Amino acid sequence: MNIVIASDHTGVAQKAAIIKHLQGQGHVVGDLGPSLEDSVDYPDFAELVARAVASGQAEIGVLLCGTGIGMAIAANKVQGIRAANVTSPELARLAREHNDANVLTLSGRFVNLDDNIQIVDAFLATAFAAGRHVQRVEKIAGLESPSCASLPGEL
Repeated sequence: MNIVIASDHTGVAQKAAIIKHLQGQGHVVGDLGPSLEDSVDYPDFAELVARAVASGQAEIGVLLCGTGIGMAIAANKVQGIRAANVTSPELARLAREHNDANVLTLSGRFVNLDDNIQIVDAFLATAFAAGRHVQRVEKIAGLESPSCASLPGEL
């Protein structure tokens, strides 16, 4: 599988170990940075990964920051991205199976490396279930288009 990965400064150490793990499984992994633990802005790296996945240059993206939350928020701003911030293998499976998530965001500060590797493995091993979930994923994609539709009821 073709995977792109990036982090902020808090995820650099785990990112290197995850890359080694993925390459050991035969995946092609593109490291989009950073390589040093100097402070950086996570949205810059979330955008690089999200755009690589959205354009088809990579099948899956992986992002690490302190919590994974900021990376997910930033990546989800790119059309076609369904980034999920995941803290367990079960949630990783569900993100892929039910939501067809194509970017995985991880916490480098609150989740240890061994658990994050299990999360990555579960994410990559799970396929989208399709079926009843297709309509829901299509509705998510529909939210990316500007709409003039009014909201139901009064605000």
